[in-house]
Amino acid sequence: MPKLQPTDVSFLTSAPKRFSETFQIARPAEQVWAELIGDDPLGWCRGLSITWTSSRPFGVGTTRDAKVLGGAITVHEKFIVWEEGHRKTFVVEQANLPLFNRLAEDYVVEGDGPDRCRFTWTVAIEPSALGTPGGPVNAALFKSFFADTRKHFGAA
Repeated sequence: MPKLQPTDVSFLTSAPKRFSETFQIARPAEQVWAELIGDDPLGWCRGLSITWTSSRPFGVGTTRDAKVLGGAITVHEKFIVWEEGHRKTFVVEQANLPLFNRLAEDYVVEGDGPDRCRFTWTVAIEPSALGTPGGPVNAALFKSFFADTRKHFGAA
């Protein structure tokens, strides 16, 4: 698989394309975090399949593979931030198609009382020349993932 350009956490705010959603969830933060690091993370998102390629316990350096749209797009991810129970951030190191120069995602879970939390999911993308025309497809894809997440958690 072709390698993407290296990036760091600053890319989350400087990327040319960003998608972000915050979900107000009537569940404890620990429960939401457990689903995000479970054996089928984001399994509720249609068209997305994720497999951990590192052993537990997870932390900085953990890797996983994701297949999007039935494997039409396959990426290898590496976590560069891991704050157990609160935040995890990965960068895409490799992708089967040269659609992106850089791609990163950030997940933040914050308690908002004993039985409530906020989950913020941010996606940062720098498309390649080949991937730039696919901007509307990316927007629709992440809008769908965010809608599936809202439905799964019954989020406001």
